[in-house]
Amino acid sequence: MELEGASAIVTGGGGGLGAGTVHRLTAAGVSVVIADLSEEAGSRLASEVGGKARFVRTDVTDDASLQAAIDAAGELGPLRIAVSAHGGPTAQSRILDRDGNPYALELFRRTIDIYLAGTFNVVRLAAAAMARTEPLESGQRGVIVNTASIAAFEGQIGQSDYAAAKGGVVGLGLVAARDLSPLGIRVMTIAPGTFFTPAFKMDEAEAQAKWGASVPNPKRMGRPDEYGLLVKQIAENDYLNGEVIRIDGAQRFGPRQ
Repeated sequence: MELEGASAIVTGGGGGLGAGTVHRLTAAGVSVVIADLSEEAGSRLASEVGGKARFVRTDVTDDASLQAAIDAAGELGPLRIAVSAHGGPTAQSRILDRDGNPYALELFRRTIDIYLAGTFNVVRLAAAAMARTEPLESGQRGVIVNTASIAAFEGQIGQSDYAAAKGGVVGLGLVAARDLSPLGIRVMTIAPGTFFTPAFKMDEAEAQAKWGASVPNPKRMGRPDEYGLLVKQIAENDYLNGEVIRIDGAQRFGPRQ
């Protein structure tokens, strides 16, 4: 798919994996809506990349908010790319604590709502917008890229909500690709390993020392730009569809990190 002149929406685009994607796509000539809850981070990034990006404050769990961001992307050009890279809080607690108390169901539901239902919301609303665009000569209208995690396959102790949500994102991918194939809309899933993002809330050197050594090769944490590069490559390659790509340096999570 030719990227020049297309538009995109990147949820969680204000920082981390989303910001890496925004930089890669705008450099390739794509106009991008940075859909994020953080006005400070989103506006700052929009200024950094110049006139190729626009910030729209977005809550992926709210239909009206997300639709407004998708509509904004359509104003910048034909919507061809939708990337779900948003994050959210997780409790990191075992199903039963040391006193035998069960994990709070409302916390589990909160994580599922943000990571899984929020991703599905992007899929359905972005697909509806893409379906209204003119197809390219290839017959393709666009691509949706969802973000899972290697925790979907090797969830660690205390990650029941996060692993379940990301496992749901993995399961969604092929079904969505099949559902949307008659419209020329592809759906791909990226499962990142341990990437250094602002979510770690610590100095990068400290984070690398703590987590980078567990990655086989290269022996370091991933970089958001590497995630963004993969999104760009997926968008350009029309034959990538309905698959999950791990980007993790051959890392496999053990029971605990």
